[in-house]
Amino acid sequence: MIPRIHPRAHTAADPLTEALGQPVAPQDGFTPVAYWPGLDDYMQGDEQQTWTFAQWAEHLEDPYLERPFAASRYGDRHAVFHLDVRLDREDRDLAFAEWAEVAHRLARAVGIEIPGSVPAQRCHWIAVQAQPKRLDLIANLIRLGGAWYNPPADVDRRVSDEARRIEADLRLVPVYDTPRVQTGNRTLPTAQTQLAAVLTQLADEHTGPLAAVRGLVEHTAQRITRQPTPAGAGTAHRLELIALRIHALQQDLDTTAHHMTQPSPAITPTAARPTAHRAR
Repeated sequence: MIPRIHPRAHTAADPLTEALGQPVAPQDGFTPVAYWPGLDDYMQGDEQQTWTFAQWAEHLEDPYLERPFAASRYGDRHAVFHLDVRLDREDRDLAFAEWAEVAHRLARAVGIEIPGSVPAQRCHWIAVQAQPKRLDLIANLIRLGGAWYNPPADVDRRVSDEARRIEADLRLVPVYDTPRVQTGNRTLPTAQTQLAAVLTQLADEHTGPLAAVRGLVEHTAQRITRQPTPAGAGTAHRLELIALRIHALQQDLDTTAHHMTQPSPAITPTAARPTAHRAR
């Protein structure tokens, strides 16, 4: 199970379109596999069995209207959070209830769902399972109480750790279950597996060098935000963008390492052509 956190957005339309995997008309409807606890109150008395694409997008953007002054610590209003997870191609198909469990566990790992929380601490979020072996979690980081929720700096590590636990609990294929070559009575890693391990170490959220660099950049951005200078907000925002690019690089390295460890498709040998004999 490979998780990926997308850059934050200001509208829900693009994340929803990507989650559904195709262009969608505003009147088209769909049903999420999971959602935040307070959504049932919003749907009471609604005669429609299924909300339209436009209604879901509007619901996820409602906090903007309800809390017009809520903003991130950098002063922006990009509150739409998007996370997707993809299963291995060898994984079994999950049932609806299993996808719902995955969604709630990831929402808790991100921090947008807190068990036993009061309504003011809740965020609007839904989970969409519209593409094979993929789940998309989309949320608005503006809480019902008006506070802006800032995911922790190690949110990607928390999500990755939870993904590993979900793999074990649901008996899915581990991400780094790498192929090996038999040599006599010993099992040796292939050269490609060793290279993939190097990329994995670079992208590691615990001890990887990129994680350390990103942490320093994020810490610097937080320190600059507290400085009472006119240029502070702009500099902090630029540092936040740099941290996002480093995070994207980590994810690319992680995905590449995963692909490197997948078995190659069998190649059918080409029949040899008969050799023409030159007439003497």
